[in-house]
Amino acid sequence: MMRGAIFQRFRFRAFSLPCLDSYVVHGSCYRTFSAATELRSREVSICNHLQNRRLDEARDVFNQVPSPRVSLYTKMISGYARSNRLVDALNLFDAMPVRDVISWNSMISGCVECGDMDTAVKLFDEMPERSVVSWTAMLNGFLRSGKVEQAEWLFYQMPVKDTAAWNAMVHGYLQLGRVDDALELFERMPRKNVISWTTMICGLDQNERSGEGLVLFKNMLGCCIKATSRTFTCVITACANAPAFHMGAQVHGFIIKLGFLSEEYMSASLITFYANCKRTEDSRKVFDEKVRDQVAVWTALLSGYSLNKKHEDALSVFSEMLRNSILPNQSTFASGLNSCSALGSLDWGKEMHGVAVKLGLVTDAFVGNSLVVMYSDCGNANDAVMVFTDILKKSIVSWNSIIVGCAQHGRGKWAFVIFGQMIRLNKEPDEITFTGLLSACSHCGFLHKGRKIFEYMSRGPNHIDRKIQHYTCMVDILGRSGELKEAEELIESMLVKPNEMVWLALLSACRMHHDVDRAEKAAAAIFQLDSKSSAAYVLLSNTYASAGRWSNVSKLRIKMKQKGIMKKRGSSWVVFKGKKHEFFSGDRPDSLRIYEKLEFLKEKLKELGYVPDYRSALHDVEDEQKEEMLWYHSERLAIAFALVNTVEGNAVTVMKNLRVCEDCHAVIKLISRVVGREIVLRDPTRFHHFKDGICSCGDYW
Repeated sequence: MMRGAIFQRFRFRAFSLPCLDSYVVHGSCYRTFSAATELRSREVSICNHLQNRRLDEARDVFNQVPSPRVSLYTKMISGYARSNRLVDALNLFDAMPVRDVISWNSMISGCVECGDMDTAVKLFDEMPERSVVSWTAMLNGFLRSGKVEQAEWLFYQMPVKDTAAWNAMVHGYLQLGRVDDALELFERMPRKNVISWTTMICGLDQNERSGEGLVLFKNMLGCCIKATSRTFTCVITACANAPAFHMGAQVHGFIIKLGFLSEEYMSASLITFYANCKRTEDSRKVFDEKVRDQVAVWTALLSGYSLNKKHEDALSVFSEMLRNSILPNQSTFASGLNSCSALGSLDWGKEMHGVAVKLGLVTDAFVGNSLVVMYSDCGNANDAVMVFTDILKKSIVSWNSIIVGCAQHGRGKWAFVIFGQMIRLNKEPDEITFTGLLSACSHCGFLHKGRKIFEYMSRGPNHIDRKIQHYTCMVDILGRSGELKEAEELIESMLVKPNEMVWLALLSACRMHHDVDRAEKAAAAIFQLDSKSSAAYVLLSNTYASAGRWSNVSKLRIKMKQKGIMKKRGSSWVVFKGKKHEFFSGDRPDSLRIYEKLEFLKEKLKELGYVPDYRSALHDVEDEQKEEMLWYHSERLAIAFALVNTVEGNAVTVMKNLRVCEDCHAVIKLISRVVGREIVLRDPTRFHHFKDGICSCGDYW
């Protein structure tokens, strides 16, 4: 019995031995499974690092993979290329033990994206087997770098052209402005998809042929091609630029029906469309229907108000953005600062400047340029220069903005110092640069410098053709300096046909220097170009009035009345607490405080020996009436309003739609001395900074 029991026990053990082999087999499978899981984990980790642009961390994990697959190499190469680390991508590509067509295409595309076409061509030539993707990548590279001849040669050498290749060539032509070539190729395409049609519609719109783009959209619908949200965005933009309100409204209906309205850029495009069609109320409706957490939508509404000169509404939108924690972008600042410039609202401009500083955008050229223009337009040349110096990468727009700004403020020496810096840094000036410099010469009386700059344009190392604006500035320089004969001879010798502005510059100078005969000749030339030029009638009338030829003044006024020509009424305005307060010449102040301030100033000025310059009262009436008319010029009303509503000692800024007259210029100089405050006056031509009885223009206006 005992032996039997022992035998049974051993037999059981013998029976159980094969299970040990099973454990060994399962253990091997477990280790294999574990290794595969670890490999998969590393691949996921690499992808996450690449997605978040942590390339060095991705490379550390990649180096831990024993034998990386080709696909993993390709992902690493693409990640390096996207981050512009082309050398690292090429080194890894060279280290690959095996390459497939996808890895070759990724490396070529990386070179194209990084702008290294020489390496891309070398790799393309070495490639053992090319796919249509390889050819298309090279095609895109040549077109992107502007090498259209090489792109055309490559396109026609392609053994197989898919729709993507045709689309790439069409898009390249459109980007280079070769619209007719793009249209011809588009017509020849054997198969067109929605990308083909959308590319063509967008390209026509971007090349100022929006109407043709809309016709193409109708043809697309006729071919039963289903439009995407991108297509509708392009079409709405074309409707805005055309403008084509009725078609845009119909497309808006399609967008709602197809459920595309929720997309960010769709709503922004619709807001811009309605704004371009002068329907800001509809823009606001689209805005109010949108979940308003996207900066593009807010910027579109703000820009729409600014475009339609509803600048207070635009600034209100900017304020609302900040309250809703929506961070402005560069485009937001550009439109918002444009509204500040138009209103002359320095306080709002400074607030936007502060927000830009907090967001780290003040050194950005796009925002910096807008700030330079805003400060220049709002009467603060010093801050405009300060902002200009902070811009890291100054474009030609940056240099031109500050030069023109200095010219506006009569800071001619500053303009030429900055121009000298520009030349030393090998920044090539353009026609706008020279317009700014000539304008500076005009406002500062730099006759000799003006002549040299005008000569330098055509004979300097960077030859620039003289445009009509350059001739206008030069005629103004000569005319203001009293060189009326030379100014007239310049007009007669112009290489381009003189326009109204050139003759108006001469006529204005004749008015300044009381040259009636030459004024009549200049006016006659203007009336041949535009028989209803109100500016010419007013300047000629003022010239006659200054010479005391009241019968001629009367005849001109009768002729203006017969032709229905109205003289623009003088107005001035002040922005106070974000609101524009406008005054018109001849108005009587309805505020007792303003009236009392004007009376106080009148008494103080008489104590200083002020005598009205009746030549500025261009009506044939008694001197007492003339004095009354002069005293209620719009700029004086605006200054009185600002003085009673702002803090003592603060500068006063007034904007004016017409040029300041001689008497007002003299009066404001004295007012600045009486009140001990700087008064900044902007007219359509320039800024005047009045302080302690002196004007920045040096009375050369």
